[in-house]
Amino acid sequence: GNLAEMLFMLLLEHGVLVMRPSIVRHMDSVIDMLICSSVVSSLSFLGVIAVDRYITIFYALRYHSMMTLQRAVVTMASVWLASTVSSTVLITYYRSNTILLCLIGFFLFMLVLMLVLYIHMFALARHHLHSISSQQKPPTAHRGGSLKGA
Repeated sequence: GNLAEMLFMLLLEHGVLVMRPSIVRHMDSVIDMLICSSVVSSLSFLGVIAVDRYITIFYALRYHSMMTLQRAVVTMASVWLASTVSSTVLITYYRSNTILLCLIGFFLFMLVLMLVLYIHMFALARHHLHSISSQQKPPTAHRGGSLKGA
């Protein structure tokens, strides 16, 4: 995205591309929208992956009935659609403080969501580690290595 924008601007500056200023502004907005959409969708997919892993661990027996191919496709399409729409709004109204607050709020929400889910998964892994080690008669020397697996 940034590379495309930089290349586009260099071609304009050196006279290789000749365009009206209104078209240049429009192209700049489109490139900015693509960059923003890519950032929002990447962050969203990281959140989706965290939720998927959480469901895999805590609802292992029902995972395949909960996460069907149709739901996965709908989720991916929804993330791309929401990312495209939100980035278009963000770029169109980028000077608004409300838009900036929404973007920061979205970033913080995704960060907290992933943090909470992964901490909960790690806590479950530690609990299982302690349960397994307490069932063994002699203490093993591999306990530190097992914690790495958690």
